[in-house]
Amino acid sequence: NKFGYRVDIAGNGIEAIQALERQQYDVVFMDIQMPEMDGEEATILIRSQWPVEDHPWIIAMTAHALEGDREHFLEIGMDDYISKPLDVKELFRVLERIPQK
Repeated sequence: NKFGYRVDIAGNGIEAIQALERQQYDVVFMDIQMPEMDGEEATILIRSQWPVEDHPWIIAMTAHALEGDREHFLEIGMDDYISKPLDVKELFRVLERIPQK
């Protein structure tokens, strides 16, 4: 909020899907490891159920960054990748790469 963005938080992939059913989001920071439905499964579901023109920009987030993760997340439908713990400069770099609608 202090950077001018409105933020909603979902505790798991199911809650993220439910939030997207209620309203459209420009960006989703998708944690990879969540209970009930992980970020990969939620992303695949979003990409298959929403029209392309309504797809949010999905940024994968994980604390367990391994070589090849970024490519894997892009292959399953995520648009970008950021590792945790979050670095504010990296966060803004990722946000700046989002295409304007």
